[in-house]
Amino acid sequence: MNWLALAVAVLLIISCFIPWVYIESRNITISGIDATGTNYGKPGYFHIVLVTFFIVFTLIAKVWAKRFNLIVVALNTAWAARNFFIIATCQGGECPERKIGLYLMLIASLLMLLTALFPDLEIKSEKKNDKQIK
Repeated sequence: MNWLALAVAVLLIISCFIPWVYIESRNITISGIDATGTNYGKPGYFHIVLVTFFIVFTLIAKVWAKRFNLIVVALNTAWAARNFFIIATCQGGECPERKIGLYLMLIASLLMLLTALFPDLEIKSEKKNDKQIK
C-alpha cells in the first residue's frame, strides 16, 4: 500500500502542472501552478505542501503518523473538491472547458484518502505469561 500511496502522491504533483481548465473568451489555460489572468491564486502549491506531509507520514511506521496522515488527506481532499467546483464553475454565462489535469487532481486526492484509510501498519500483539498458578 505504501508504494501505491507514493505513486498517487506523484500523480497529484504531476496533475498540478497539467492544464486544469481552458477559458475561451480570455484565451487562457489554467493549471494548479499557473492561474495567470484569474483571481484563483495558485492552488497547486497547497496540494504540493500537503503531499509532502502525506509522503513523510506515510513512510513513518507509527500510529501517530497514520493519524496525522488522515488529517492531511482530509484537508487535501477538501481542497481538491473546492478546486474542482470553484475553478470549473460557469461565470458570466461562460463555462470553462475542463481538462484532464482537473480530473487527475480529484482522482489522485481521493486515492490518497483511500490509501491513508488502509495503511500498512503491523500491530504487535502482547504475549501474556503462560504460568500456571499452583
